[in-house]
Amino acid sequence: MIAVYPGTFDPITNGHMDIIRRAAKIFPRLYVAVADSKRKNTLFSLEERIEFARKTTSDLPNVSVYGFSGLLVDFMQQHNALILVRGARAVSDFDYEFQMAGMNRKLMPQVETVFLVPADQYQFISATFVREIALLGGDVSQLVSEDVAKALEQKHLSFAETNH
Repeated sequence: MIAVYPGTFDPITNGHMDIIRRAAKIFPRLYVAVADSKRKNTLFSLEERIEFARKTTSDLPNVSVYGFSGLLVDFMQQHNALILVRGARAVSDFDYEFQMAGMNRKLMPQVETVFLVPADQYQFISATFVREIALLGGDVSQLVSEDVAKALEQKHLSFAETNH
């Protein structure tokens, strides 16, 4: 049984890692699918986001990281995956995720969506907040891995230099 945890992971946060670690305990194979989202203006390239995900999951032998573009259901069919893992921090997340689950089921009826709620200490973490805090010079070291924090600091320095 293969499960897929998709997202843009821009950047991958400790909240994402909480969902990944818990899903890896439930499913024998977990694929982290990093989306090359054209509609989102990502801070990090697809290659950078894949590399961060690979580094942060390297201690989990049943987790593999892939990049993808296009429809998630196509990725799932290509990898013979039938379980979709989604994290839901709040009711607003669940509303959106519920709609996405319905659409995915319409496109691929055999897919089951499993929702995982992050641990309390991760419920407030979002990649959007992490990016904003980092770009404004704040400390994100408790929200992301050390590698991601360093990369965000570099992005902040580059951002600050180009805006002076």
